[in-house]
Amino acid sequence: MKILVFVDTHDNQSALKKVLKKAKDVDIIICLGDISVFGKNLEKLLLKFKQFNTPFIFIHGNHEYIGDVKKIAKKNKFLIFLHQSAYKLNNYIFFGYGGGGMSQKDLKFENITKKFKKTIKKENKVILLTHAPPYGTKLDHLPEVNYVGNKSFTRFIKGIKPIYHFCGHLHENQGKIDRIGNTKILNPGPEGKIVIV
Repeated sequence: MKILVFVDTHDNQSALKKVLKKAKDVDIIICLGDISVFGKNLEKLLLKFKQFNTPFIFIHGNHEYIGDVKKIAKKNKFLIFLHQSAYKLNNYIFFGYGGGGMSQKDLKFENITKKFKKTIKKENKVILLTHAPPYGTKLDHLPEVNYVGNKSFTRFIKGIKPIYHFCGHLHENQGKIDRIGNTKILNPGPEGKIVIV
């Protein structure tokens, strides 16, 4: 399966053109949030992806308001808003959790994922989608500050062992790849990356 994943475009038209070009030949498109600048032109930006006959999974970032995203997704059936929920495609389960960006612990995420864990079967391959990065990797390290990622995400990864964790938020770490155990972690950046699973 060919996945196009991108994050933090912030209405950058040049980056979006590159993402749209890559979107022509993939099985699924994933936006990890912050496609807009504080929600401005949000629907217009998302509608650029309507032209593809491809599932479009979207979680909100810290620049989108959850109420706005829900309204837009309700009106546009091609959008799969995946905050605090899962989407199954063949044996792959995508679990999404949007928003935030600076908390190191998220009790709501921990409670929701307790229920999610019970639904996973042995043959399922889990892919975690968050806006913020997990704690303790190249993707959440800032030289002057140290690690700023989310420890709740890291615990989930160590327990569930998803095949991938796609995340963003920290522009300084766009394009970086790391691992927690066998889980590959990627910040695809605003121009997006194609991942084959």
